[in-house]
Amino acid sequence: MGRPVIGLTTYAEEAKFGLQDTFAAVLPLAYVHAIHSSGGRAVLITPDDPDVDILERIDGIVFTGGSDVDPSRYGETPHATTTVKPERDKPEILLMRAAVELDLPMLGVCRGFQLMAVLYGGRLHQHLPDVLGHTGHRPTSGPKFGQHPVRMSPGTLGHKILGEEVMVNSSTIRGWPTAAGCPRPAGAPKTICWRRRRTRPARSPSASSGIRRTPPTSGSSRP
Repeated sequence: MGRPVIGLTTYAEEAKFGLQDTFAAVLPLAYVHAIHSSGGRAVLITPDDPDVDILERIDGIVFTGGSDVDPSRYGETPHATTTVKPERDKPEILLMRAAVELDLPMLGVCRGFQLMAVLYGGRLHQHLPDVLGHTGHRPTSGPKFGQHPVRMSPGTLGHKILGEEVMVNSSTIRGWPTAAGCPRPAGAPKTICWRRRRTRPARSPSASSGIRRTPPTSGSSRP
């Protein structure tokens, strides 16, 4: 049996290749290494020509980090620090909606996590320091990343895999306060888990089309 094929959404950024500056679909190689070291095969999904047919050819999808989700998608105006990339929002929301309906395994990292919250009817804190009163989630000086504990909610997949508490690195000033139907934990939520109703056969989206997920559960960092 071949390795599971995992799709990775990509950034749309200005990039330099030798002497040429160009607009490109790019992704930190660390994402690819993580998939390969876990036994999967990574495939990059670019934002230029979105179509859900790619979901029929993969076994799971990772919605990667990057720019902010457009606040207009959850009814707010942009904060002064908010940077949006509309060319990512539209195709990734299309893919995420289809992945939910197909019951396709998916993981959201940073921006991808925030996109999941918005898709589920939630909104975001656009500037966590205003809410928490500190910059621990993205230091303004010293270390590049903030380090802090995350407490996993009992009964969740995160709790099963990581235990009650785990130390993590953070580099974000966005946060998730609410999502429709999801219990609100203390602190700044750091994980969302959808409960799958049944196992999806590998690369057989038609077999699970229309399956709905129950509301997500979460883990949160200390304030």
